Amino acid sequence: MSECKDIKARIRFEERYAGLLLDYSNHLELKDKIFQKIEETKKELDLDPEVVENCDPEHPNKCAVYIEFQDDYDRVSGKFFDTLLNKLNIKECE
Repeated sequence: MSECKDIKARIRFEERYAGLLLDYSNHLELKDKIFQKIEETKKELDLDPEVVENCDPEHPNKCAVYIEFQDDYDRVSGKFFDTLLNKLNIKECE
């Protein structure tokens, strides 16, 4: 999967929608790293996608971060996702 074995990434593209899902175990250190890299990427590329975290109430150690571009007419999401995945050292998505 990736050198960062604790994060699984999934990308979904549709007509003008793009989304990246990062599944991870709910470790504070890992969560902080993900959100730090998201903020760095937002500032670096001057983009502001929607970012939502969701943890499974039945499995509190199973969490995910969703990063979405709802109206990605100019296809800027690809650059954002590539940059973020490189910062997190994720080489491959599912």
